[in-house]
Amino acid sequence: MPKTLYTKDGHVFVANRRATFEYEVLERFEAGIELYGSEVKSIRDGKCSLAEAFCQFVGDQLYLLQAHIAEYTLAHARNHPTIRQRRLLLHRSELERLHDAVQQQGLTLIPLSLYAKTGLIKLELALCRGKKLHDKRATIKERESKREMARAIRDHR
Repeated sequence: MPKTLYTKDGHVFVANRRATFEYEVLERFEAGIELYGSEVKSIRDGKCSLAEAFCQFVGDQLYLLQAHIAEYTLAHARNHPTIRQRRLLLHRSELERLHDAVQQQGLTLIPLSLYAKTGLIKLELALCRGKKLHDKRATIKERESKREMARAIRDHR
């Protein structure tokens, strides 16, 4: 179960923490997402995962693929499939810009988090470039040095 995070706007239901390690985030976007009622309730219970998820264009629409949202136990017969294509809602100009970046520059669209904003569930997605092995090693080294500095400051007090 992922750690619960809180934002200024509301509650973060799930965060894809691995994405920032695997990819270099170039630009972030906020998108609405089309969901069934049972999916909304399941997300609010925290029963969702973005670990394997990615975004892809189908025609001129952007979809969230491979995101797992568990079935809501009280929905019975009106439940949703756990893994399905979910349409993302963005302005047409944003969609065109993202489509061009993916097609021409070879970038990837990765979902970063699902969160609540003014009663709606939003998806934060990022335009990313994959990191090479040496970039990942540099990230690990930087994280460990920050941890050591924080430990030294804490022990000094």
